[in-house]
Amino acid sequence: MTGSVLSVISLGVTIIMGMYFFNALKEQNSNKMIINKENRKEMEKLRKMQSLKLTEPLTEKSRPSSFEEIIGQEKGIRALQAAICGPNPQHVIIYGPPGIGKTAAARLVLEDAKKRKFSPFKESSKFIEIDATTVRFDDRGIADPLIGSVHDPIYQGAGPLGSAGIPQPKPGAVTKAHGGILFIDEIGELHPVEMNKLLKVMEDRKVFLESAYYNSEDPNMPAYIKEVFDSGLPADFRLIGATTRNPEEICPAIRSRCVEIYFRPLLGEEIEIIAQNAVDKIGFKIEEKAKKLVGRYASNGRDAVSLIQLASGIALNEERDVVQVEDIEWVIENGQYSPRPEKNVPEEPQIGYVNGLAVYGANMGTVMEIEASAVKVVGKRGKLKITGIVEEEEISSMNKKVTRKSTARASIENVLTVLEKIFNINCDDYDIHVNFPGGMPVDGPSAGISMVTAVYSAVMGVPVDNKVAMTGEISIHGRIKPIGGVNAKIAAAKKAGAKTIIIPKENWQDRFKNEEGVKIIAVSHIKDVINSALIKEVAKAENESTVIEVNSKIDVLTAESMMN
Repeated sequence: MTGSVLSVISLGVTIIMGMYFFNALKEQNSNKMIINKENRKEMEKLRKMQSLKLTEPLTEKSRPSSFEEIIGQEKGIRALQAAICGPNPQHVIIYGPPGIGKTAAARLVLEDAKKRKFSPFKESSKFIEIDATTVRFDDRGIADPLIGSVHDPIYQGAGPLGSAGIPQPKPGAVTKAHGGILFIDEIGELHPVEMNKLLKVMEDRKVFLESAYYNSEDPNMPAYIKEVFDSGLPADFRLIGATTRNPEEICPAIRSRCVEIYFRPLLGEEIEIIAQNAVDKIGFKIEEKAKKLVGRYASNGRDAVSLIQLASGIALNEERDVVQVEDIEWVIENGQYSPRPEKNVPEEPQIGYVNGLAVYGANMGTVMEIEASAVKVVGKRGKLKITGIVEEEEISSMNKKVTRKSTARASIENVLTVLEKIFNINCDDYDIHVNFPGGMPVDGPSAGISMVTAVYSAVMGVPVDNKVAMTGEISIHGRIKPIGGVNAKIAAAKKAGAKTIIIPKENWQDRFKNEEGVKIIAVSHIKDVINSALIKEVAKAENESTVIEVNSKIDVLTAESMMN
């Protein structure tokens, strides 16, 4: 009897368990069917989206596919090849304005390196690109697209390993770039915390991750997880950072680990070549005057391509295949483009006229005119007149940014103090007028030595060498202080036709020794500026005694400079 009861109970339990598993399997199959149905539905949507494609934008068509198509950067590309394509590739920082080919050059140099027999880069080496301005990280360590992170079991979506209490490493860009190039655009914008992490990875060539949930003695810990936490994720890459900032604004620690390469601003004629290439790629033609207009208003290759794209759109809508001047003018007016301030040094030396140097926009240099007149007065005190605009200037040093503000009158009063203190000139004996033509704001501090030279020339009646350009702040004791944007200013002076460029001694870089076509002089005192900028020999002068007096004074300054 008892055995029969047990048999019935056993049969009942078996039936119940069978029904449970049958329902579970049925539900699983039903869920699988629903998932498959949803999967097919979403895949169909995805395929339809993938089948829809617009035409390739002109910016993509115009993207350089060879070094020859990167206009105006031959020296920079050669330096980049030397740093990356050798048997021992280096980390690199590329400086330069936007839209001149920094990213394209970095991509192409890796492809070039792969073809070299002695290069450690292989065919499988990757080019991983990340923008420092968009890099975001989580303080808890669960999200860091640059360095990598750990997904701990407590977080939602930890997966099957998470349910087992196992932390899961998430590789970042540094690991994805292992064996290749990690390109960080606008590296100067990288968060200091991320910068410090990156420096550590570059030092170790590995990423070491941490988690409170990792136990090296746990026998159930998967071998992969144990290997990652004990030995680190591999991150042996070469960094190429690009920035529009000045070198002194970049973290010194990253600069010390990198070769620094400079890409220069594009000239007007080089932008015209880029415009012509863009027109050719879309099968259009362009009038010569229209192309010249692009070269004048576009400050970089990206601007040039955008101008051509819009102008060609106008021509196409009017059923033309030629981009005309009117098309470019309409785009310039509609887009509120400003012409690039391009000036040349004067043809002849002038009294009271100096070629100053300034920076505008994204580290673009230009020559600015500074002119002065001095009329001797008798029986009364001279007047000071200033016309033009003098504004603030920003300079960075040791990763600190300082903004110095200077009004026109304050700047000129400093100049008068220097003239009286250093050169014993009584400025009250003269009506002095200093003018900054062109309506362009002048960065007051760095125009200091230019203003001193202009007023000194006007008072003494001796012309300034028209082939000399200068920049530098001056103290009331005559010492020359460093300024910002020196590389952009030198490039502008060369383009304007200057043969001698005077800069502060503290801004000197050894590479300036090899600057082609110009002589760069580093000065520490205003006496050195006057000695280098003023013309000693004057063929004709209305007052010979004044010329002799001035020449004698310059000779004395030369002797004092040599003694110092």
